[in-house]
Amino acid sequence: MTGPFSLAGRRVMVTGANTGIGQGIAIAVAAAGATVIGVGRSAMDETAERIDTAGGIFVAVACDLADPAAARAMFEAVETAEGPIDGLVNNAGIIRRADAVDLTETDWDAVIDTNLKTVFTLCQAFGRSAIAARRPGKIVNIASVLAFQGGIRVASYTASKHGVVGLTRLLAGEWAANGINVNALAPGYVESNNTAALRADPDRSAAILGRIPAGRWGRPEDMGGAAVFLLAPASDYVHGAVLPVDGGWLAR
Repeated sequence: MTGPFSLAGRRVMVTGANTGIGQGIAIAVAAAGATVIGVGRSAMDETAERIDTAGGIFVAVACDLADPAAARAMFEAVETAEGPIDGLVNNAGIIRRADAVDLTETDWDAVIDTNLKTVFTLCQAFGRSAIAARRPGKIVNIASVLAFQGGIRVASYTASKHGVVGLTRLLAGEWAANGINVNALAPGYVESNNTAALRADPDRSAAILGRIPAGRWGRPEDMGGAAVFLLAPASDYVHGAVLPVDGGWLAR
């Protein structure tokens, strides 16, 4: 496979590749020709099977991404074992729902550590390796439409996703001259574990669906093509962009 959207010969790390958006991105990245290194705490057997069946290559790596130090050690170990990482997709994330007056410090810290601190830690490890080797690379951080809005009952999640956008822009500015592209996707309301509670609430689900111009919830595979674009040569002059993939949610 060749061309501006080919990832042939590249190694791409995708965190949280066991299900949902991470799985959709991992499958698309493998179909574009990359070796996918899936990282997460949960088993990724289904993702591995789907990629293997399609003729792709998937390497599963176990790591508790709630621990930034463990994430850094994992990244370094993977590069030693598998070779340099050409692309990094920071997808793994958690959510805690509660009214702001009731959100606990424990839940705040858990979300910020996983969704923001570990994202920075992995970006930093990637950047240090690539810059030292004078090697180009691509980072795609997964933000959210709540990086543009406040939402309700998800204070720590909203704060983390605003942070991801700021971090993406900061790193893009620092590393563009080194040939490292740092961009982000901002998914809308997608069928995933993180939205299970919303989809189970008939009133909330109907309200959300009624605002999406595309007329449906997003699916994990909807994120795949956008991620491939931001990892491929087609986006070599794209730095610091935040691409909404939201069925038109933000446009309405």
